Formats: sequence, C-alpha cells, structure tokens
Amino acid sequence: MIEFRNLPDDHPDLAHSPLLRAAQLTLQHAHDHGAIGLTKTKAFKRVFVHWAVEHFAWPGKSAEEIFRYSKVINEYEFPPLEVLHYLLITLRLGRHFKGEFRLTKRGAELSQAPTRLFTEIIPFFVLRIDHTSYARFDDRPFGKWDVWMNVINVEADHGITERALFAAFYGEEHDWDNAGWREMAAFSSCVLRPLEWAGLLAQTAEERGGKHIHHVFKTPLWRSALRLDTDNVLQPVSVQ
Repeated sequence: MIEFRNLPDDHPDLAHSPLLRAAQLTLQHAHDHGAIGLTKTKAFKRVFVHWAVEHFAWPGKSAEEIFRYSKVINEYEFPPLEVLHYLLITLRLGRHFKGEFRLTKRGAELSQAPTRLFTEIIPFFVLRIDHTSYARFDDRPFGKWDVWMNVINVEADHGITERALFAAFYGEEHDWDNAGWREMAAFSSCVLRPLEWAGLLAQTAEERGGKHIHHVFKTPLWRSALRLDTDNVLQPVSVQ
C-alpha cells in the first residue's frame, strides 16, 4: 500500500519537491500574465522556457549549465518543463486555447494551495505516467511501485548506494561497467529519477577508485508525506 498523507500548506518539507515548486511557479506565472504563449506545436514558447530554466532552480540543471551551449532552449530540451506541461494539461489544471496556455478554474484554485497541488500532481506523476516517455532508452525495469517504494523505504532509510539498492531488487551481478548497465539505467530513469523529481529521494555523488558512486537518501518529505506497509520495520535514527 502507498498512501500520501495530507500536509498543511505551510509544511516546510514541501520545499523538497522540485516538481511541486515548478508547478506552483508555472501556475502563478500563467495567473499573473493571463496566459503563457504556445508555439504552433502547442509547446511553451521559448521566452517562457527561458524563464522556467532560470526560476525552477532544477537540481543538477543550473541555468548556467543549460545555457552554456545554447542561449535558445525549446521545451523538449528542458524535460522537467515538458513533463510538467503534460501533467498540467492531463490533470486539467490548465488548457490550450487560441494559442495560449490558460489556467482552468481548478488550476487557479490549486495554485494557492500547495498541499492540494502536491497530492494532485505527485502521486499521478510517480505512479501513473510512463517514465520511459522522457528517458534516454525505452527499457522498463521489472517490478511495480508498491514493491519498489516499500523496499526503498527500508533499504534507503539511512542512505544506500545506487548499486546496492539496485542489487536489493535484481541481484549483485549488475554494474555500470558490465552488461547489466542497461537494466541499472532503466531502474535509475524510471524509478529513482521520478522519486527525485517528486522530492521524495535525493542523491549525492562521490568519486571512489576512478568510479562515480551515487548514494540515495530519503528526503524529509518522504518521511512526512508517505505512509507505507514497511514503516513498522524501520529502525530509528540513532543520535550521538
């Protein structure tokens, strides 16, 4: 079972969600300006994409890095915005009308209600959309969210390497430098990345023996927003 708890709108842990922050900023921008312009293909116009890159403060994708090779960015070149655009339209928080993205009445209401916006967007994003649609490869990891999240709840409770977490599901023989790299990439793209974008997991990286080692941690938002079957087996964090 996966249950998302209702949090108060001023709960500090909501700040850990990049996707929630991006949604709030986009809805507020549409509200303040009346609409957001669209291209002929119904993508956000470049002027808004530029604004989003600068204001989303997306983890691992600073504006300086994104604009390093091109000062002109299309929506599809900034995947978080492309995914968010799809979510807002699919969940009917916004609509396309006469070449513009405009808020629906519900979208305007949720733009001022962070918790309701979180519970509307995040469970749908994590659990229901096809994450291969914006991944580098079409490979899908074997498994389902109920198992993934309940195991991650335990294995990553005090932090774990990405490889060790993958091994908890699929065995020790896979690694980035052997034939198992595609399976690891699929797991990273379709399980870990959505949870990071949602703000439920975070990763750090270090170089060890010439390899980049990624560590996976549950964020405070994971602990405050989720109720899972394996919560009762978690060990409390010791305080020295």
